[in-house]
Amino acid sequence: MLFIQYPKCSTCQKAKKWLEAHKIAYTDRHIADENPSYGELKQWYEKSGLPLKKFFNTSGLLYKNMQLKDKLPVMSEEEQLKLLATNGMLVKRPLIVDDKKILVGFKETEWAEKLLS
Repeated sequence: MLFIQYPKCSTCQKAKKWLEAHKIAYTDRHIADENPSYGELKQWYEKSGLPLKKFFNTSGLLYKNMQLKDKLPVMSEEEQLKLLATNGMLVKRPLIVDDKKILVGFKETEWAEKLLS
């Protein structure tokens, strides 16, 4: 299982503590040092069943500075995925990626349901 996170992000820190408290093994990946590629993002998006907007860090400064709230609705899925692949700070985190599931953001109840069952 891959745990993609930004170490300074408080939500990522909570998620990491949660994983460790539940003794869930994972491979750690720093999102700013190793940004997800277009291919990875496309695969995760398709596997997740989530709307593509869920993969954007809508509360991030970069998202706001680039005025993506207004731009995303008129961009194609491919353009959005290519944009996400340009900078890890645009990607919602933390991300859990394994063979069966993709979890975007940390919601304790969802993680418990999907990772502990």
